[in-house]
Amino acid sequence: MEENTNINKSASPGLAGKVKDYFQLIKFTLSFMVVFSTVVSFLIAPNEEFYVRNKIISVLLLFVAGMLITGSANAINQVLEKNSDALMKRTAKRPVASGRMSENEATAFAVIAGLSGVAMMWYFFNFQSAMVSLFSLFLYGFIYTPLKKVNSISVLVGAIPGALPCLIGWVAATDSFSVGGWILFGIQFLWQFPHFWAIAWLAHKDYATAGFKLLPADKGPTRFTAVQSIIYSTLMVPVGFLPYYTGMTGVVSMWILLACNLCMVYVSVLLLIRMDAKSARRVMFSSYFYLMIVLLAMFANRAHHLN
Repeated sequence: MEENTNINKSASPGLAGKVKDYFQLIKFTLSFMVVFSTVVSFLIAPNEEFYVRNKIISVLLLFVAGMLITGSANAINQVLEKNSDALMKRTAKRPVASGRMSENEATAFAVIAGLSGVAMMWYFFNFQSAMVSLFSLFLYGFIYTPLKKVNSISVLVGAIPGALPCLIGWVAATDSFSVGGWILFGIQFLWQFPHFWAIAWLAHKDYATAGFKLLPADKGPTRFTAVQSIIYSTLMVPVGFLPYYTGMTGVVSMWILLACNLCMVYVSVLLLIRMDAKSARRVMFSSYFYLMIVLLAMFANRAHHLN
């Protein structure tokens, strides 16, 4: 409690402090990454009419709706994990955990933002994308979040809402659950395992203090975790060929995806060999670059095809 009191006293007063708190509440950087995958998937989807009309407006509306929904999910997460966040160094300064923002305020924001985002998806895009967005919000906020303290299977459960943004973007553009959306979902679904386990490896002590069970082995960072990262990274290789073989992308983007997937296998193998934080950090940063490069490569192929 003493630490939280000190945080409150050092909090920035006024409007600037409140804006900063809301940026922390929605986890802006994380939310931006999630919405990035939604928007790029929307752009990759085969909707010729979209490319002719209202391209910028549609992207902006999708971005705002995505930020509202993702921000709502992250706010719910911080309300439910208020006490746990207060125990961890990396999260103790979050607005709800530190006491700078009340649970009621954060909850009100989550409800308003979530409903507004889903309503925007329904009104400006289609009913199906709105319902998938609502399902993703519910699964992340009310199933994955409490499950993190029960069993490490929470990572598997959390990978579903973590990958749904790609499907949401595809459905928003096509109004259908066609194969391309599921391929993008599969790529991001598998990507999350080496990505998240690298983060959990580095933050294991903090997570253990708060009672989170996020690594596949109960004893913390072990060779079993590294082997699991290799397995999921290896599975990404054949899945990476699917965009080419289904006609979503061309040969250049296929080779880019293959190179990125092999890179993820390589850094995961290094983690198994060296078993240290430096190697885990390499997996984590490689995964960030992986998602950005892969999605942009597929989008570049789509844009080139249209030109």
